[in-house]
Amino acid sequence: MHGWLKKLGEVGRLLNHMYGDKPKKPSEAKQELPDELGDILFAIICMANSHNIDLDAAMERTIGKTTGRDKDRFAKK
Repeated sequence: MHGWLKKLGEVGRLLNHMYGDKPKKPSEAKQELPDELGDILFAIICMANSHNIDLDAAMERTIGKTTGRDKDRFAKK
């Protein structure tokens, strides 16, 4: 399994422990959400670098899609 997929699974398990119906086993290591998200972000940056992907441009496109498509979907704060 790719390392980033494993990390994504760890975040899923952690969120399930925090908000779902699967309690954490006493034998499982302590995890912190910020650290796990940082691991995923690092893996994504490494993957983007290895494929010569401009993440700034990708984020701008994604934000443009969601702000246009979802502009009336959520209440403004």
